[in-house]
Amino acid sequence: MNHLTDRAPGRVAVFDVGKTNAKLVVYDTASGRELVSHRMANRVIGEGPYPHYDTDALWDFLVASLKAVAQTPGFDAISVTTHGAAAALLDAHGALALPVLDYEHDYPPDVKAAYDRIRPAFAETFSPRLAMGLNLGAQLHYQKTTFPADFARVRTIVTYAQYWSGRLSGHFATEVTSLGCHTDLWNPALGGFSTLVETLNLEGLMAPAQSAFEVLGPLLPQLALAIGAGTKRDIPVHCGIHDSNASLLPHLIVRKAPFSVVSTGTWVVAFGVGGDLGRLDPARDTLANVDAFGRAVPSARFMGGREYEMLMAGKETVQAGPEDPSLLRTVIARGMMLLPSVVTGCGPFPSMTAAWIAAEGASDDERHAAVCLYLALMTQESLQLLGAGGPILVEGPFAQNSHYLAALAAFSGRQVLALEGSTGTSLGAALLAGQTPRPSAAAPAPASDPDEAEPSARESLLGTQDAIDTYQRLWRERIAAR
Repeated sequence: MNHLTDRAPGRVAVFDVGKTNAKLVVYDTASGRELVSHRMANRVIGEGPYPHYDTDALWDFLVASLKAVAQTPGFDAISVTTHGAAAALLDAHGALALPVLDYEHDYPPDVKAAYDRIRPAFAETFSPRLAMGLNLGAQLHYQKTTFPADFARVRTIVTYAQYWSGRLSGHFATEVTSLGCHTDLWNPALGGFSTLVETLNLEGLMAPAQSAFEVLGPLLPQLALAIGAGTKRDIPVHCGIHDSNASLLPHLIVRKAPFSVVSTGTWVVAFGVGGDLGRLDPARDTLANVDAFGRAVPSARFMGGREYEMLMAGKETVQAGPEDPSLLRTVIARGMMLLPSVVTGCGPFPSMTAAWIAAEGASDDERHAAVCLYLALMTQESLQLLGAGGPILVEGPFAQNSHYLAALAAFSGRQVLALEGSTGTSLGAALLAGQTPRPSAAAPAPASDPDEAEPSARESLLGTQDAIDTYQRLWRERIAAR
């Protein structure tokens, strides 16, 4: 491992693999602007030993995209960010000994019961027991016990972002944000592997844990030639970072605690910077993530993006903007609401099944407004579990949803900032190459920022404060009654 440059690179190519889509983005580190973006769907293959990611297609896309941007606009470094709950199991030649398991694959009851008997306590890992393969430790246990012959060929285990940075650089690692996101494999207090690694006899297999900022090495010469960058100086490949922590990184650099970041995509992940680890409830999908500087951050999650897609499938919905608040007020006035959870097994109400209240005869637009209120209430419920104050920063697709933003501001009574741009994940990953790896004590952005409207400016979109409070209270009372 080494540092190949003494200054921040001008342009960084970021490979950003989300659960639903993957993209290659080139960022200008001086301005923070996205210069170009290439995208593809992230496909799950149902054949083989279990559902798994199409890593061959992703690799072909990555190489083709790097080739397309190598000269124009060009790049000086490469960084990677991916979703969590995934690992690559490599054989002695660096090839996959088993496919990269899809975390939405469920396991037989006996396999899950066996894992429950050996996983560490929440007090050690701050990692709750999650459904399917959302605990990476559960995946490794399943692969080892169900496919022993294949697992016997494993020589190195790397976290998912580091699988890609390893293929680019030839140097494989694990990384602290990827290990610290509900894997059961990391002890945040000690800053090292949890007792589960020893329990599963993985000590000699886990690749060394590195900082997200680390340079693993230069782009392999054969790849540099293949993409048309062979005449350039060495291109550093940075270790890479878990996607939700990538979204958090830009704010850690420029803001003081307390504040919250709500990263939206397939998952809605809330970070309570300056919050209370002692308030975390493992039964309600709260946990401690580990940030890029190695610090535990109170966090909560629910599958909000997936829920939105499911609820809006086939609906011809026109989202009302801030100038047309009638839909939100109408839905609140009639008491129309959606109770959790659309996707069960995760979030603040993991054991509940969704139910509509007073939705008979509602139009698609009214249902859309009610869905946005539901997502805001779920977000607020998650934030309350973290005990953090200050402004709420929303990034990703929901930052473009005016109904959601208005509702979140009204229900929380806090300042809500809608962040522009595609996603904060790519920008955060670019900062691994363009930012000195230490926290900044810089003050928050000035309140004169037009995106930083006070809560009261948004509350009027939903009606009176009494109506807002009543709606939120009834939502919680109906949940408690169920």
